[in-house]
Amino acid sequence: MVKKIIDTKLTIRRVFLLLCDIAVIMCSSALGLLLRFDLDVRKVDSIFIDSVWEYLPINMVTTLIIFFLFKLYQSVWQFAGVFEMQNVFSATITASMLQFVGMRLLDLRVPRSYYFLYAGVLFFLTLGTRFAYRFVRYLLRKHTKRGEINRVMLIGAGNAANVIIKEIRTSDHIHNTVVKCIIDDDPTKQGTYIQGVKVVGTRENIIECANLYQITEIIIAMPSVSRREISKIVDICKETTCELKILPGIYQFMTGEISVSKLRNVEVEDLLGRDPIHVDLDSIMGYVKDKVVMVTGGGGSIGSELCRQLAAHEPKQLIIVDIYENNAYDIQQELIKKFPELNLVVLIASVRNTARINYIFKKYRPQIVYHAAAHKHVPLMEDSPNEAIKNNVLGTWKTVQASDLYGVEKFVLISTDKAVNPTNIMGASKRICEMIIQTYNKRSKTEFVAVRFGNVLGSNGSVIPLFKKQIASGGPVTVTHPDIIRYFMTIPEAVSLVLQAGAYAKGGEIFVLDMGEPVKILDLAENLIRLSGYKPYEDIAIEFTGLRPGEKLYEELLMEEEGLQDTENKLIHIGKPIEMDEDKFLRQLEDLKNVCMLEPEEIRGLVQEIVPTYRPKANKNAG
Repeated sequence: MVKKIIDTKLTIRRVFLLLCDIAVIMCSSALGLLLRFDLDVRKVDSIFIDSVWEYLPINMVTTLIIFFLFKLYQSVWQFAGVFEMQNVFSATITASMLQFVGMRLLDLRVPRSYYFLYAGVLFFLTLGTRFAYRFVRYLLRKHTKRGEINRVMLIGAGNAANVIIKEIRTSDHIHNTVVKCIIDDDPTKQGTYIQGVKVVGTRENIIECANLYQITEIIIAMPSVSRREISKIVDICKETTCELKILPGIYQFMTGEISVSKLRNVEVEDLLGRDPIHVDLDSIMGYVKDKVVMVTGGGGSIGSELCRQLAAHEPKQLIIVDIYENNAYDIQQELIKKFPELNLVVLIASVRNTARINYIFKKYRPQIVYHAAAHKHVPLMEDSPNEAIKNNVLGTWKTVQASDLYGVEKFVLISTDKAVNPTNIMGASKRICEMIIQTYNKRSKTEFVAVRFGNVLGSNGSVIPLFKKQIASGGPVTVTHPDIIRYFMTIPEAVSLVLQAGAYAKGGEIFVLDMGEPVKILDLAENLIRLSGYKPYEDIAIEFTGLRPGEKLYEELLMEEEGLQDTENKLIHIGKPIEMDEDKFLRQLEDLKNVCMLEPEEIRGLVQEIVPTYRPKANKNAG
């Protein structure tokens, strides 16, 4: 039904244009003669009128066919531009030349200048009928606007700005929006205009111009500028009360994907002050191609992104193991849609279940395992330390044993910076996991490695989604301590480096990812409030709640004893393995397994014996 309505509208528009062109051809024929004789009908010889009149039916048919061939009835004149103008010019010149040939062959006499005058009139009238449509739409839109006007400032006076202005003026889906001014740092562009909108200053004038023009929304239209420069500009823009939006990257612009609908809100990632990390995975992912790859915890934030990136590199089979059926279902449906040829197996299983894990390894014989299954929420694990040990330590141990037993080639553990000098049970449990990896690497043909990194933006339970929810509900935004800092990386960045570390692995390494400069959590909270259009401490309150159980003011990526070795990728380093008594460690591991199953009131003492760098803080809620 909808398709029929659309087709009907298109047919009506084309018939209307056809009728307009018939009228244009008749007017052009008449005006061509009249202009030759100074618009004085009395001076026009009747033989010339007869010639034009006699050729008019042929002229109409041939001209309309030529217009059709030059797609003058297929173009969307709402968005007409230079390309459509070129088509009109080519079509009218071709039609005029054909008229010249036809009238000569039929020996129809007209003044020689008639052909040039006819061509000129035909071009301008044809062009006028097409672009009059846009002009009428503009006037109608201008006079039918109701409500408050959204006054926009564009930053960047390039092609992207031109696209945005054009779409704002022509789109049926954008109302009450006017671009009032443009900002650009290029001195040669100052005072120039883009579609009638003036470039009024540089970034130093953003705040001044926002007030002068009563701007309500700022759009950063610089798709090719580095993240570092964007960060500097956002720092200025956030001092205004304007809503901020930003265009996507240069690649979307080059492929023509840019439109106003592609604008997104400025996110905290734009304030991290560094360019995104790009890893050329195609050149190093040969080790996964045609291999059976397993991802435990494959439905989680890190695990699901691992699955996405692995699926793109042609594994023989991808096995997703997760205990949470909803997460597993979501990633399963996404991969089926995006990679229909992928041999995908999704299994519900707990890594704590020895029989189930051994069955899966025996049946599917994975060659590469990424172990991302873990409890990671620090405060929750402080309240349930036995569960942290069962899932993180015992789950890793059982998966490592199955990998050894069934001949896995490479095993990559996803670890955390919280494993370094841990103050919480989650970090201590992950440190034990690293020790399991190092121990079994010496006793197995499997290459066991660990990859350690900090916080990832937007992961389940991370600080950014929490802040957004708090802002959406009117605050307050809760920060544990004014001086707390964290290392941040996006999920795709972290996962691409994990995959590259897997390519470097020879066995026994703890890979440490370079997380860049640490970020103050209070700064993130204040910036996110500003980017949401509010003022910190005025519109949205910030409350300091105190460090949570087991939480540090800052995280470390390396223990003092470990040292660092570089890899080919400057963002991936290798921590030197710490020597330990492996036989004693395995005995302690066995004791830990037996004790945690008894649900003791306090297991931290035994964990501290295994991880001497663990310094637990008292937690009255633990149990």
